[in-house]
Amino acid sequence: MSAIPERATGEIHIRGGVRLQGKVKVQGSKNAALPILAATILVEGESCLKDCPKISDVYRMLRLLQSLGGHVRWEGEGVCVSTGSITTQDMPEDAITGMRSSLCLLGALLAKCGSIVMEYPGGCVIGERPINLHLQALEQMGVHFCEEEDRICGQAPEGLHGADISLALPSVGATENIILAAVTARGRTRISGAAREPEVEALCRYLNACGARIDGIGSSRLEIQGVRLLHGACYRIPADRIVAGTYLYAALGTRGCILLEQAPCRHMQAVIRMAERMGAICQETGEGLYVQSLGELISPGVIRTGGYPGFPTDMQSVALAVCTMAQGETRIEERIFENRFRVADPLRQMGADIQQLDSHSLLVCGNSLLRGQRVEACELRGGAALVVAGLLAEGETIVTGCEFIERGYGNICKDLRELGARIYSV
Repeated sequence: MSAIPERATGEIHIRGGVRLQGKVKVQGSKNAALPILAATILVEGESCLKDCPKISDVYRMLRLLQSLGGHVRWEGEGVCVSTGSITTQDMPEDAITGMRSSLCLLGALLAKCGSIVMEYPGGCVIGERPINLHLQALEQMGVHFCEEEDRICGQAPEGLHGADISLALPSVGATENIILAAVTARGRTRISGAAREPEVEALCRYLNACGARIDGIGSSRLEIQGVRLLHGACYRIPADRIVAGTYLYAALGTRGCILLEQAPCRHMQAVIRMAERMGAICQETGEGLYVQSLGELISPGVIRTGGYPGFPTDMQSVALAVCTMAQGETRIEERIFENRFRVADPLRQMGADIQQLDSHSLLVCGNSLLRGQRVEACELRGGAALVVAGLLAEGETIVTGCEFIERGYGNICKDLRELGARIYSV
């Protein structure tokens, strides 16, 4: 049976003006699940991943694993994957080019098979995201790359070996690819300047549960001693900090009061501190994160994105939507991607006062009265921001382009309905 169910990708209708109240469980992390699924390629035996999010990007990755010869089955909220007979043949092009995270197959397949031919990954319209850091690091480990008709072709004729690798930028994807290549390579690999994102930490902990030897987890310096064999493991995907942040800011913007069950508070500190500056009370409990608005929505002054533990670029669009309603002006500086302000135009269409200062910064003049409109999502996080804007707006908002939102949110309409929102999809 295919791992990918049929999905409805139509419109989301939102009737704004309702304060969010109640509780909702936060789904498993998209950005942790995808590299961990890629890592199952390296494992002998079956891995069972609990709380794996049921989102379109995960379904695409499972389809890729199946096309390579892997076996997949869902068990409730988890997925079991066995990839012992994997090959590099017959990867469906649409699944590769439709999802940026398919790039993390690069290190895993080179480690497993010694060679790879794949289409350039896609799925992203927020910036260039060059892959030179990935290729340069893997070349240090014994891979020879060439380009053929927009495809990546790589071979490691003598197998992968350890190396001392210094990353010029703390790229999450490059860090993950090096880790995947190194865990079964000959010798020791040291990475300096590694990304510290919680999703990198989750990948390392899953691999160590499978028998890998990775030290320095959570730091910018990782040391990996290659091992000959990895075994299957049972691992729980951590909760999605971006989904939790989306619902936190939705509650703040609607002046609501909610409980985010299983929210990963330890990894949300920058998002929580910003929400508190804007007028939220946030309290970690045994169940998750309790959020209550104090009533007045206040501009935080400046929001500046950065690598972890800074304010995440994936939360910038949602924060922008909420800042349109805050008292005062907010300057938003995007330091990660050069094309992440695409949501500004549909927000202006809804009545927001947003000025583009330069290619990396916006000025949001608050106190806007948002009115429901028909708007189009053009990428994942911008789509979620438009849904949040619809919750804040007067009248009905219709969001099209829902296939982008489904890449990262298992069922955003159901989750928000549990918090009292008037929202449905068609």
